[in-house]
Amino acid sequence: MIKIGKRQKMKVNNIASIGAYMDAETDNPKDNILLPNNEIENIEVEPGDYLDVFIYRDSEDRLIATLRKTYAVVGALSKLEVVDITEIGAFLDWGLNKDILLPRGQEEGKLKLRNKYLVGLYEDKKGRLSATMQIYKFLLPCNDYKSNDLVSATVYRIQKDIGVFVAVDDRYFGLIPKSECYEEYEVGQELELRVIRVREDGKLDLSPRALLHQQMDKDAEKLIEKMKLYRNTFPLNDKSSPEKIEKMLGMSKKAFKRAMGSLLKNGLVTKTEDGFKVK
Repeated sequence: MIKIGKRQKMKVNNIASIGAYMDAETDNPKDNILLPNNEIENIEVEPGDYLDVFIYRDSEDRLIATLRKTYAVVGALSKLEVVDITEIGAFLDWGLNKDILLPRGQEEGKLKLRNKYLVGLYEDKKGRLSATMQIYKFLLPCNDYKSNDLVSATVYRIQKDIGVFVAVDDRYFGLIPKSECYEEYEVGQELELRVIRVREDGKLDLSPRALLHQQMDKDAEKLIEKMKLYRNTFPLNDKSSPEKIEKMLGMSKKAFKRAMGSLLKNGLVTKTEDGFKVK
């Protein structure tokens, strides 16, 4: 059975003036698939040979075979570069002369030319290959990680009321819960995250923050650098609202107080009637 969008071994049925026809195994020569001359000009091909080919549809929607390696196949996730943005969607470079379409309805967020995005390939109702950024159904549960492991992930959807959805290792379910989102993210952004929980269904809850003792050093470093910019007019103190702290520093009020306590303990800042000041 022919698998569109995947590599497969196929037998050469016959050689014609325009190329080699691959056997579709339907007993109908009209179903055989052309491997064009420009694909085989540097190799010797004879009837009966088996070749590793990729099957897709050309600009006239005819099934065609190629020996070239594509950057993506049906059923797997890949990062593809946006080479054109049109009214019907974006076109992505997937290694063939004919770019693949990412239809407008399959996009997530606003795309940028030359950026790479994580997509899956699927066959539409007309049997044509298209790309989608709605990749939830392509992801898998994970049994490879445990709490506090560090992982690499790619943002594929942002829902402010829930959090930031990511693909861990570009293949596993992952979520940065709303409570762990202290900065703005973009679809396609690559992140280094820490596992805070492995759910029973194999989905991972993640945080951009390191373990407490490690994060406190980072937060304290970030805080003192910000204080140096403000000199003697640092606008935050113990009574500042959590919203103001998060907007200015990208950390929770609890993290702010821990970091400030660390700076006070180490004698790097002092507390005055007006608030905090760098020594």
